[in-house]
Amino acid sequence: MIVVSPIEFNEEPVPPVFGDLAWTWVGILMVDDGNGERFLQTALPVFSNKGICFAFIARSPKFSYFSEATDMIQKGAEIYDQIMGSKANVLVTYGASYSISMFIWLSYIPEQVHVTKKPKGMVWIITALVELSIYLLQRNWDLNLFHGALAFTRHLNELPKFHHFVESRNPSTARGDGFIRDVWKQAFNCAFQNAATDEVDGLTCSGVQTLENLPGPFFETKMTGHGYSIYNAVHAVAHALHAMYSSTLVIQNKVMIEWFRDTVFCFSTQLHHFLRGLLFNNSAGDKVTLNQNGELVAGYDVINWIISSNQSFHRVKVGRMDVEASADQAFIIKEDAITWHSWFNQAQPVSICSESCHPGSSKKVKEGQPFCCYDCIPCPEGKISLWKDMIDCSKCRDGYYPNKNKDFCLHKKISFMSYEEPLGITLVFCALFLSLITGLVIGTFMKHHSTPIVIANNRNLTFILLTSLLLCFLCTLLFIGKPQVVTCLLRQTVFGNIFSLAVSCVLAKTVTVVLAFMATRPGSRMRNWVGKRLATSIILSSSLIQVGICIVWLATSPPFPHADMNSVMEEILLECNEGSVILFYCVLGYMSLLAKVSLAVAFFARKLLDSFNEAKFITFSMLVFCTVWLSFVPTYLSTKGKYMVAVEIFSILTSCAGLLICIFSPKCYIILMRPELNSKEQLIKRKV
Repeated sequence: MIVVSPIEFNEEPVPPVFGDLAWTWVGILMVDDGNGERFLQTALPVFSNKGICFAFIARSPKFSYFSEATDMIQKGAEIYDQIMGSKANVLVTYGASYSISMFIWLSYIPEQVHVTKKPKGMVWIITALVELSIYLLQRNWDLNLFHGALAFTRHLNELPKFHHFVESRNPSTARGDGFIRDVWKQAFNCAFQNAATDEVDGLTCSGVQTLENLPGPFFETKMTGHGYSIYNAVHAVAHALHAMYSSTLVIQNKVMIEWFRDTVFCFSTQLHHFLRGLLFNNSAGDKVTLNQNGELVAGYDVINWIISSNQSFHRVKVGRMDVEASADQAFIIKEDAITWHSWFNQAQPVSICSESCHPGSSKKVKEGQPFCCYDCIPCPEGKISLWKDMIDCSKCRDGYYPNKNKDFCLHKKISFMSYEEPLGITLVFCALFLSLITGLVIGTFMKHHSTPIVIANNRNLTFILLTSLLLCFLCTLLFIGKPQVVTCLLRQTVFGNIFSLAVSCVLAKTVTVVLAFMATRPGSRMRNWVGKRLATSIILSSSLIQVGICIVWLATSPPFPHADMNSVMEEILLECNEGSVILFYCVLGYMSLLAKVSLAVAFFARKLLDSFNEAKFITFSMLVFCTVWLSFVPTYLSTKGKYMVAVEIFSILTSCAGLLICIFSPKCYIILMRPELNSKEQLIKRKV
């Protein structure tokens, strides 16, 4: 059962109203007069609002005179070809019943009326003004064209004994009834004996013929919607007359009654007064109601026309339209009870201009054509369509993303650099391993702190550099794990300050080497600059600038935890939003500046003659450092989520490892593997 009810809108998109019936491409056949135009003006907006458009609008000529029959048939043939040649399988008919007869004629003898299109199965939707009526010549013709039609008719109930009464009528039982004799002659193509001459012109009308043998469209023996309306109208007038003559006002004014009888207009006006608001029960058990305008308040029945192979005609009630029912029960139709035309293999037909767009796509109206004619285009990235024939695709709610077919939303996975995943475990292992190596180097240098190779180039700077490298390796652990307020505040600022300290130490060591060499020249004033205070000044001044940048950053726009819903389709990225991107890149830029200065100074001092000359090693280490961080920026900007964090961790570990290996591996080699070179004599010899 199909129940048509208002659509309830919600956050999710709703399916089209006509997705089940798929009758969005229909034809209109109407009588070419004022009533037809009013019907069209009323129907067009309603149909359009419901997503239905018209394949054609055919105007059937109005039959006025027999002399116009030829022109009418010619016009009808053009309309017939238009209807049968259309892609639409549903035809809404409004007008006169003779249009039905004309189409039977056109389909039965097409070669005589210049019809070029072959008949096809259609669903005829017949309004209450149209009945299936045929003429005497057509009563044995094939009516299969209208098989499966759906007709609206005034609601009716079978009247007791009506069918038996009609079937029992014949000329012999209704003597003196000229109407029955005329019906008999036209229905059975016979004649009655002339009483004066005892002659019969043609086939004699015998008593064998019965109205029951006539096809239904030619003579109805059962109650029809029109007949039921007439029956109720007669009873309504009778009830109104009874009420009028029973009125106290009329009884007291008998002169007025006589005047009403002589004056039809005044009589009808007075009668209308009693028709307003009339209510009674008829013999079929129906309640008949007239409103205050004297109009019948009644619903409609939906009738399925069934024409059997032997041309027997049946009307099957399959639905009801009740104007007094609630909105969700105003129109009900039993889909399973409908018999469709055999051309549709007894299945529910489809009448559409374009094939339905499957979920995952939307409709795009074809240029210059009605909105029912469209192309299907896939939903763009990030959008879905849940039902067929969606006008537009819609985005998934926050926390969801489209599946591959773009017809369903899936839960997004929460993504961050975790200690439990392989990538996180690998980075943690690398950080701890490099920290362990750094700790071993510190231990080695502390054990041999009094040896010349450790004392050379400022022993204190060496330990500060090693300590800062150790802290750099360990600070990468702040980048791993679910972002929290504290870790977001600390990880970039701690890394920036410690890393700046390490690079400042490298710069101080490089400057110390240069100044020490220049101070050895006779008469050089550089001896006043060589010493611990110079190195300390370089470290403090360089580090304090970075500290100042970080304080401004934390005070104005600090980093904070953030859930990124949009960067990656399938994931919710839990990350630390850097707050002020400008200050973040200022931190990186300042470290880059220190590294470039260190590289320039080290490159200048790389060929200075000195024992254990670190300038060469610092040059290599800063080349590695600058290469890593130059490649960091484009790689960092091209990645998202945890892979962005992994890139930064990798850059920190690689650059720090470069400093550790390039600067300290030669010294560790001499301390551990060639201790004979770690002596003052060797130092003096190498200087010479």
